[in-house]
Amino acid sequence: MSSPDTVNALCLKGLVKIYPDADRPAVDGLTLNVARGTIFGLLGPNGAGKTTAISILCTLLRPTSGTVTVLGHDVVQQADQIRRLIGLVPQEIALYPSLTARENLRYFARIQRISGKRIEERVAQCLDLVGLGDCADRRIATYSGGMKRRANLAVGVLHEPAILFLDEPTVGIDAQSRNLILERLAELNCAGMTLIYTTHYMEEAQQLCDEIAIIDSGKVLAQGRPEQLVDDAADCANLEELFLALTGKTLRD
Repeated sequence: MSSPDTVNALCLKGLVKIYPDADRPAVDGLTLNVARGTIFGLLGPNGAGKTTAISILCTLLRPTSGTVTVLGHDVVQQADQIRRLIGLVPQEIALYPSLTARENLRYFARIQRISGKRIEERVAQCLDLVGLGDCADRRIATYSGGMKRRANLAVGVLHEPAILFLDEPTVGIDAQSRNLILERLAELNCAGMTLIYTTHYMEEAQQLCDEIAIIDSGKVLAQGRPEQLVDDAADCANLEELFLALTGKTLRD
């Protein structure tokens, strides 16, 4: 039994994940430490191992080897404890389209074991957080893409998780919704929430993240503060140029 880690939100040591019949590991000896209270960007091209790593951290997949702890809890031995401490905002919209936003949040609040007395309070708070208070009683099916993304975020923070995992939360939405989401994430972090952020928008990562890791083929290629990594790289004016220099320009379909 591991004791709670007072410094690190996440600790990965030699993490390996090999899928059956795969010709190479999806994650290959990944070692990372993520400090509590930070916004950490996990960046990489398609197929780099990001989703597999996040799935293991969220206890949805078991590692092949290596050790992984989340807030000091082992992902294999203490999965139930971890699930109570984390939130997940998936890339796909994880909402019921025939229900209203308010009904969706009430439903997920019960799943997350929020006490009956607090459900309406938390639902209202989270809807207001993402700017949906005035249209909370419209069905999700009538929402724009940006509104659905914002409702997805509201569900992820309902139970006030210590760590929030976000898988491309701003993909394919309008500039106004993207701006609101980024502002709200910064506010949540200022209030003490640790954020683990994946995105293909390098400017977002450079703006939002305290630290990033660029991974490919399941391995870390670079890790550090975005501005420092760019400053240390020769002939790279920004994070996108550094990302391409490390991972190449070959298409990843």
